[in-house]
Amino acid sequence: MEHIIIYGSQYGSTRSYAEKLSEQTKIPALSFKNAPNLSDKKVIIYLGGLYAGGVLGLTKTLRHFSIQDGQKLILVTVGLADPNEPENQHNIRTSLQKQLPSKLLDQAKLFHLRGGIDYQKLSFGHRTIMKLLYRSLRKIPLENQTKENRALIETYGKQVSYIDFSTLEPIIDEIKKAGREH
Repeated sequence: MEHIIIYGSQYGSTRSYAEKLSEQTKIPALSFKNAPNLSDKKVIIYLGGLYAGGVLGLTKTLRHFSIQDGQKLILVTVGLADPNEPENQHNIRTSLQKQLPSKLLDQAKLFHLRGGIDYQKLSFGHRTIMKLLYRSLRKIPLENQTKENRALIETYGKQVSYIDFSTLEPIIDEIKKAGREH
């Protein structure tokens, strides 16, 4: 049974989750840049970092892919925002809908994990975007700010990590379940 973990990581949080998942499941993990043909894989686990443009590497990896009988696709997003907040779940889903055909998205099992940010490591473009976002959020009256907005303001310019490897457990359970189904 062929399983594979593919990840798209710009700054390391997603790669950390992918490597830990690989270590715990003994499934090889590869960057999306080195992803093989997926047609012969039974379980495909894609972990992708969330950025303004969507999930890193997802479109490139799954561009010509459609789930065949006996295949399972598990999509895992990793972002700074709290995935337990309904507004963030909606935003993640909207982002995924822009990147994947609805049929593929409907067939996938979705998980959302929390990553981190280190402003010192951000590219100039990402730093600029975060600075503009920070400035615009500070103009919003405190009583109108969301919990996420306040968190972004409080952590702006700092190094923050919300990585929690225990959040991989439901994904590991899903991988085991998928393995038993085939």
